[in-house]
Formats: sequence, structure tokens, C-alpha cells
Amino acid sequence: MAGGNAIRGSRVGAGPMGEAERGDAAPRQRVVYFCANGHQTAPMFAVEVQVPDTWDCPRCGLPANRDCDNPPPPPKIEPYKTHLAYVKERRSDAEAKEILDEALATLRARRKSGEIFF
Repeated sequence: MAGGNAIRGSRVGAGPMGEAERGDAAPRQRVVYFCANGHQTAPMFAVEVQVPDTWDCPRCGLPANRDCDNPPPPPKIEPYKTHLAYVKERRSDAEAKEILDEALATLRARRKSGEIFF
């Protein structure tokens, strides 16, 4: 039995932490937010800070506001687009053909001059 007079589970300086050691807590307020799925979230804020208009719901991740009758709608989720899809949005088929013809002409000219060997 090593250390017979030691208290198990304690360490040096592990006394009770009270208001006397830490100081008084800042005055706080509870603000209730509502999401489109009907979840209710009530985070605490310091009284002197500006309370945000929206808050992310911790249960579903949707945006929430303080109006229980009119919560914000879920954000519109756009499908993943490839690089080619973005290029097709910017250019018409005629422009794409023109750019391709120009690139092929440049490549053929470089091959003729011996700059490219394949």
C-alpha cells in the first residue's frame, strides 16, 4: 500500500473551484431559435453582446431564427458540377469548336516544326 495518506483521484491544486477563485460570471441571457424541422435551440449569450439573427441547428444543421411561426427555409442544395459543366455554361458549342480548331492548328504547327515529337 504505497502512499497510505494520499487521497485517491486527487492532485496538487485540485481544490474546489468556486466564484471566489474565478471571479463572478458575466450576466447571461438565453435566446431561443427555431429551425424548419421544428427543432428548438437555446444557446446562452452574454448580455452585452449582439445576439445573431440566425443560428445553425445542432440537431439537423439547418439555419434557425427566433421567429417560431416563420423559421427560415432550408437552403437550396445545388448538385455537384464537373469542370466540363461549368465550361459548357460559359461557352456555346460553336465557341468550343472554334477554340478546339485553334488548339489543333497550333499543335499541328508545333509538330511540323519539330518542337513536339509525338
